[in-house]
Amino acid sequence: MQYDPIWDKFHEECGVLGIFDKELDIPRYVYWGLFALQHRGQESGGIALTDGTNIHTYRGMGLISTVFENGVPDNEGGHIGIGHVRYSTTGSNNPRNIQPLAVYTSMGEIALAHNGNLTNTRELRDMLENAGQTFQTTMDSEIIVNLISRSRKPTVEERIIDSVKEIDGAYSLVLMTKEKMYGARDPHGFRPLCIGRTATGGYVLASETCALDALGAAFVRDVKPGEFIEIGENGLKSVLFTHAARKQVCSFEYIYFARPDSSIDGQDVYQARLNMGREMWNETRYEADLVISVPDSGTTAAIGYAMASGIPFNHGLIKNRYMGRTFIKPNQKQRELAVRMKLNVVRSVVGGKRIVMVDDSIVRGTTSGIICKLLREAGAKEVYMCVSAPPVKYSCFYGIDTSVRKELIAADLNVEEIRKYIGVDKLHFISFDGLARAMPAVPKEDMCLACFNNDYPTAVPANEEGEKYALEGNC
Repeated sequence: MQYDPIWDKFHEECGVLGIFDKELDIPRYVYWGLFALQHRGQESGGIALTDGTNIHTYRGMGLISTVFENGVPDNEGGHIGIGHVRYSTTGSNNPRNIQPLAVYTSMGEIALAHNGNLTNTRELRDMLENAGQTFQTTMDSEIIVNLISRSRKPTVEERIIDSVKEIDGAYSLVLMTKEKMYGARDPHGFRPLCIGRTATGGYVLASETCALDALGAAFVRDVKPGEFIEIGENGLKSVLFTHAARKQVCSFEYIYFARPDSSIDGQDVYQARLNMGREMWNETRYEADLVISVPDSGTTAAIGYAMASGIPFNHGLIKNRYMGRTFIKPNQKQRELAVRMKLNVVRSVVGGKRIVMVDDSIVRGTTSGIICKLLREAGAKEVYMCVSAPPVKYSCFYGIDTSVRKELIAADLNVEEIRKYIGVDKLHFISFDGLARAMPAVPKEDMCLACFNNDYPTAVPANEEGEKYALEGNC
């Protein structure tokens, strides 16, 4: 898996977007929508458009602004477009893996954008290859379009439904032909997908509601787990393609991944993070002089902690927003230098104070230890750390780039051992009950907590030693 050893963080999955509208400048609106979803993936991006006769794809490596630095393409009269921003979970930053994917089938062209990770990739790929199917990418997403292509159902809609019934794991899909746009969400609802209505009577499908806001579209509702959406000349049609399954919305969408101005399955993300901070105060009651965050993902929870406790919040760490990710494998000295380049301590803020530092998660613990060292060098009297996720002990197979389990610090160390390793005076991870209370709109039983408690809602692959692992995935 790709892993950034400098910035010890889980990485975003992917973002998908689709627009069906006869009045809008589709290429530019898809571009703007992807801009709003850029936080979900910065590795590559692309747009698929139809001119009414053919589907054209425009894709490239890097940020959306880089991919289309010479301008967005003309739509040539088309009224459908889909888009994708990508971060691959398993390391193939090959240009061939950029989405959307477009293929020719016996029923015409179809393009697909996928957020998630399939768990029966190996079985399906082996089956398709044994049947003579060739692959152009290493993504599980290509399996989906191949299943659609080989289906013998009489309509495109039935072929898509036929295909998604064969795949397991996490997927939010946006698809298009030259005439219609489609969406689908897996039966567990791991990854978000919502529906919006444009001011000109069209429709938007998007990973997050923040994209609807950016486009001036009104939120209609979230796509239900196990729901298939068809959007065409006659409006929106919906069908549930599978029996009800155990709903399992990814808890990390609320903790870290989603933009705080989004709402997912009825839960406002910003309020959830504020509540996480309040819950951590109720669980710790630390006596301190100052609350700070590890920017930016820990900031909202830190504000919640400060509001609940009455301890003032201030910006004790300043983030250099112009330093990108790096995939070098540095020694400890190089890693510390890189963290210093990305974060700097405001000495006048932290000097002589007892600090509560709030972050969203601890993966390996390497960066947390360096930040604690920087705070002490700047004169912090004591450092107490609060984490708005429980200890991450197990790998994710549903679209998050976690380290392999042996690299997760909480897989082998308890909380006290982690505290000593990173060098803080006190360490607290939010409890499962506290996390559930922070998200009142999402019942605890509807959250996927597998990376915390090993309770995987689907079967996951195993290697020869019996250890669970993820195959080459999409995002």
